[in-house]
Amino acid sequence: MDQKRITKIDALSKLQKKTRVAAYARVSTSKDAMLHSLAAQVSYYNKMISEHKGWEFAGVYADEALTGTKDTREEFQRLISDCKAGIVDMIVVKSISRFARNTFTMLKTVRELKALGIDVFFEEQNLHTLSAEGEMVLTFLASFAQEEARSVSENMKWKIKKDYEKGILWGGKDMYGYKIVNRRLVLIPEQAELVKRVFKMYLDGCGVQMIANILNKEGIRTLKDCTWNKSTILNMIVNYNYTGSLVLQKTYREDYLSKKTKRNKGEKDMYVIDDDHEPIIALEDFLMAQELRKQRCELFNNKGHKPVRNRYTSLIRCGICGAKFERNNCSKGKRWLCNTYNAMGKNECASKAIPEEILNEVTSQVLGIDEVTDELVQNCIDYIEAFNGNKLVYHLKDGKTQEVYWKDRSRSESWTSEMREKARINALKNIRKEEN
Repeated sequence: MDQKRITKIDALSKLQKKTRVAAYARVSTSKDAMLHSLAAQVSYYNKMISEHKGWEFAGVYADEALTGTKDTREEFQRLISDCKAGIVDMIVVKSISRFARNTFTMLKTVRELKALGIDVFFEEQNLHTLSAEGEMVLTFLASFAQEEARSVSENMKWKIKKDYEKGILWGGKDMYGYKIVNRRLVLIPEQAELVKRVFKMYLDGCGVQMIANILNKEGIRTLKDCTWNKSTILNMIVNYNYTGSLVLQKTYREDYLSKKTKRNKGEKDMYVIDDDHEPIIALEDFLMAQELRKQRCELFNNKGHKPVRNRYTSLIRCGICGAKFERNNCSKGKRWLCNTYNAMGKNECASKAIPEEILNEVTSQVLGIDEVTDELVQNCIDYIEAFNGNKLVYHLKDGKTQEVYWKDRSRSESWTSEMREKARINALKNIRKEEN
């Protein structure tokens, strides 16, 4: 047998590809401190990674130091997305607590990255997640970090509680009329005058929306430089701090992991400190305003004005301002009108109300049916645009659009027999009163 000849072909030398390394950090919430800290960390990690043979600097991802327990951190989520996109091969972070204080979240993320072949290096612990002992050690260390976070949270709760018991303000935000200075409410005279005016208008019979409309018309802005609305006025009306007394622990944190803020409805102690700061509203006037608000709420509920879903709810859009139409009761019956017009008046949106009876008639014509039902409206109509000039544009779910115009009815035509009878009886009552 002939001797076989074997020729060895040497393997090509493997090109050494640099590992793209990114750093993750959480920086101070103070703007100036944040910028300084971020610049320092960028410089530090740039130098550290550049000096490491085989590493390539892939940037620094930094979130504000709000909490390490939330998955909504924008830069953290961007980092994970870049890892999945193959832009980052390795992550460097100072410590486990900077990466996440929640053991479950941290391990879930690390395992997700591990499946992609991406290593996470924790400097303080000198730990690589892709190493043989990485996950075991990481589990223990993350548990310790979580327990440390719980301990810090409990200590902080104790400190806050002691301050509350001494009547010391903790946290909080400036409110219209007061500014927080050295944990005390300090009165702002020009804003205090507006607070007094709002309370006076409310006690004189103005509704919260009417008050908001007046302030907006005068060009007055809120603390956040926004327009006034029902909520901002009502929040002012019910704010007990305007009496000079301070209410503490109106909210609380649900737990140290979620850090979700909840309104205190009796779950925690509340503290009321009398004569804490200079009052803007007399206590008597404040109590009168609360009683008036209670009466108005009872009257509103007794009239049955609670919102009820209708076949056209959220279906009609204003062609002028883009707001949705809402159902409204008036002496002429039910009608649909723009939310902006209803809240702010014709100066903000000059749209026109549509009688529900006419809306049903036009809808039946568009759909080619004798009787409009909730099911047909929901199944056939995507949305309706309402324009001036009595113009309606129906956008159907089959992709077609249909433009229609409706006609106004005279007052006599819009009156039902029941409405005429009611008006007649009221007229008779008025006549009898005058005769007596």
